[in-house]
Amino acid sequence: MAAAGGCPGGHRELGGCWRSGDGRGTAAPALAVTARGPPPGLGDAGAAAQPFPFLFFPFPFLPCPAAAMHRPCWALLARLARARPCWGAQRRGAAVRGEEERFVFLEYEPQPELEAARGEAEAGEHPRGPAASRERRARVVGAPPGRPEPSVPPSGVSCSGCGAELQCRDGAEPGFVPADKYLSLEESPAGLRGAVCQRCWLLAHHGRALRLQLPPEQHRRVVSAALQRPARHGRGPLLLYLLDVLELPDPLLPQLPELLSPEVPAAGVLVVGTKVDLLPADSPGHLGRLRQRLEAACTQAGLRRDALVDVRLVSAKTGFGLEGLVSRLQRSWKCAGDVYLLGATNSGKSTLFNALLHSDYCKSRAPDVVDRATVSPWPGTTLNLLKFPIINPTCDRIFRRQERLKEEALKTEDQLSSEEKRHLNRLKKQGYLVGRVGRTFQRQKSSPLIEFDPDMLSYSIDEDPSHSQKKPKEKEEFTYNEVKDARWCFDTPGIVKENCVLNLLTEKEVKLVMPAKAIVPRTYILKPGMVLFLAALGRVDYLQGEKPAWFSVVASNLLPVHISTLSNADAIYEKHAGEELLKVPMGGKERMKEFPPLVPQDITLKGVGTTEAVADIKLSSAGWVAVTAHKEEELLLRAYTPRGTELVVREPPLLPCISSIRGARIAGTAAYRTKKPPSLVENLKTMKNS
Repeated sequence: MAAAGGCPGGHRELGGCWRSGDGRGTAAPALAVTARGPPPGLGDAGAAAQPFPFLFFPFPFLPCPAAAMHRPCWALLARLARARPCWGAQRRGAAVRGEEERFVFLEYEPQPELEAARGEAEAGEHPRGPAASRERRARVVGAPPGRPEPSVPPSGVSCSGCGAELQCRDGAEPGFVPADKYLSLEESPAGLRGAVCQRCWLLAHHGRALRLQLPPEQHRRVVSAALQRPARHGRGPLLLYLLDVLELPDPLLPQLPELLSPEVPAAGVLVVGTKVDLLPADSPGHLGRLRQRLEAACTQAGLRRDALVDVRLVSAKTGFGLEGLVSRLQRSWKCAGDVYLLGATNSGKSTLFNALLHSDYCKSRAPDVVDRATVSPWPGTTLNLLKFPIINPTCDRIFRRQERLKEEALKTEDQLSSEEKRHLNRLKKQGYLVGRVGRTFQRQKSSPLIEFDPDMLSYSIDEDPSHSQKKPKEKEEFTYNEVKDARWCFDTPGIVKENCVLNLLTEKEVKLVMPAKAIVPRTYILKPGMVLFLAALGRVDYLQGEKPAWFSVVASNLLPVHISTLSNADAIYEKHAGEELLKVPMGGKERMKEFPPLVPQDITLKGVGTTEAVADIKLSSAGWVAVTAHKEEELLLRAYTPRGTELVVREPPLLPCISSIRGARIAGTAAYRTKKPPSLVENLKTMKNS
């Protein structure tokens, strides 16, 4: 018996919703079909004895009051019902009746004959071209997501995020793209140009890192091969060596003179100290003192004075010092040759590469053609060379750039647009030093035309609805004249640091250890017999001394600090390592079974006064503890780091007055209240209070 509304299938039409005879329904534009099958009297489409699964259509479906109009619809439903469903879900009503509702997506409907051909591999040379690509794609249709296809040859195209060659043969190798995605991109008009590998995609969109089976020497091999190329344009390249100021003394800096051997036609080295925005100003002139420390480190590493072009301090993340770096490069190096960004992992090379890509240092069209490098706290993100063309700094361009900088330096924060103010405030929360990076030479973009296709808005009910294919956005390319004599800026893979605690940590643990925002120092006053824990990654015992001393922790704000007595320290570590109290490592007792134990090192220090630290105890890459003691006071300390990691006593300290950045003493504890100094914005006029 037909239900009200004239539909012989037992459906009632109410507004924009189809309701089944049991009173349940599905909101339009969907059509609900229960497991009772099609209504009787609908011809061949309704003669099927098999039950119909629940089908969800992502297109508008018009209600049809007559059975004759249902005939082509049920023919389509009968065809779709034979497809293997991708996944299923239970409705509340269906669960009671034991019925299962499934969803079928047309684009993932597998075919048996294609699944049978999935495991075949081509012998001999692999053919290329659209026909061969379609044939390879047919073999992997219906494969599970992320499945490799060993029969497909490497692409010869680099990942735009990390530089690795794109391939779908081995998921454990760099540049892997799932086979179904790889072959669909290969068939597209743009091809694999501008695509990113699965690893870069997960890093950029989900913050997840895939551990790749890379040999330790692979990064060094790529860098060495790049630097030993014959000199182009009659002059060797300029090396921009990036040094994380938090990592001083840099373990790789002594190896830098080897890169200037006769086999490497380098013209000079410009040392760039990065991440200065993370460190607070402990006293006036702290940037000048940091610069002097970098110069002293270069001299100690054996870097010749004639080879050292300059030493700069920047923050690629907040833009501090970038305009000065660009001016320095254009004034001294001009466009004489290529430029290579070198440094250890996590030194900020890819972040600086992206910042220079959107500055006056690159050609005006480069940001539209070159994709940004993948940036993450995970060590070794860049796996091969990335590059962009350097603009030729002619006299006219330098003059126009200087005029822009002068004009912007006269602006106050109140004169900025609302969008610029929001961006500036966001940067102030991330770092103590902020800079505004602009562009003088920008390409004027034309407004896009909107294409209207009336056929997209209508279709016959006798036709299978199909989604219109979006016109792919054409990827811009450089012209021959733009690159024939171009000089390039290269981002190279980071050289992996040995004896680094980051090599022992998981993806989540690295995010907690690597500071992403301005570091707020935490100061504690300890008496002899007290212990300071920095998570479960480091420990400092105050063994002997006549008076209390101040211990200032400079590390990620997410790492916990715990104070204990010497008698309870071992029990606390045994009980709470791997748990929430010490936080890193995380994973409980099972994680700590595989984590190296802490090994001690005795340290003797002599205080220089209550306002100045005597030394920093650097606990590998987890951070450091600055020790401040009374003048001539001798301290006996014992510091611990995980076995296989490096512990360094840094004298003189990097921030000698760090203990002065503190609030009042918290009653009943060894801690002082924290205090965050204000941020400083360069190239922006400050208004003096009247």
